[in-house]
Amino acid sequence: EVQLVESGGGLVQAGGSLRLSCAASGFTFDSYAIGWFRQAPGKEREGVSCISNSGASTYYADSVKGRFTISRDSAKNTVYLQMNSLKHEDTAVYYCGADHNIKAIVAGMVEIWGLGTLVTVSS
Repeated sequence: EVQLVESGGGLVQAGGSLRLSCAASGFTFDSYAIGWFRQAPGKEREGVSCISNSGASTYYADSVKGRFTISRDSAKNTVYLQMNSLKHEDTAVYYCGADHNIKAIVAGMVEIWGLGTLVTVSS
């Protein structure tokens, strides 16, 4: 079955760090670009970061540049989002998505979605 499973969310204090994981199965991992998105209650989903199938190209939203780092491990079929210097405004459900076309991910559209993991940043 085709699926993405996020993990690593939780409660963290402002200034702290978390590493989210997006584990892929049921499709050829290295043929897909992967993106991270987030959605806070009452707000629209927004793109956070994405990475090309080879890992050579990455994209970050301005709000997370310098704080978040996306990476992928082909051997583990997993994409990571290292989140440092977390702020209250980072609180959201974080989703990963996969698409064969990274342009689609940048545009906020993906072929395969995960179910999300909650990140809560407190003071």
